[in-house]
Amino acid sequence: MKKLIFLILLVSFSCKDQGKKAADHLTILSPSSFKEDVSDKKVQLVDVRTAEEFEEGHIEKAVNIDFLAEGFDEKFDNFHKDQPIYIYCRSGNRSGKAAKILSEMGFETIYDLEGGYLNFEKNQ
Repeated sequence: MKKLIFLILLVSFSCKDQGKKAADHLTILSPSSFKEDVSDKKVQLVDVRTAEEFEEGHIEKAVNIDFLAEGFDEKFDNFHKDQPIYIYCRSGNRSGKAAKILSEMGFETIYDLEGGYLNFEKNQ
């Protein structure tokens, strides 16, 4: 019984540490801050929505990598993990999940658009 409790505690703390590591690499930016950061600069900017959503409108210079597509993580092989990466989706849900994956892949600085593209468009 003691071994079982110890194992549960060990797994619990391990999961908390992984979540904290992902959070350490992620910063949520307001639409105005996000726009300021990606405007007139060469940055790694990724829209994680579907191709259809991307075609309906997107932030200039964004690359579309569909979070729901198979092999999502493999499509980041040519990105620089030591340089900031800016991501967004429709409302912030998929990009939040994508940020966790990117953090686990070793990306050091991840910026996510608060409220996603809907919030970005609303604040233009």
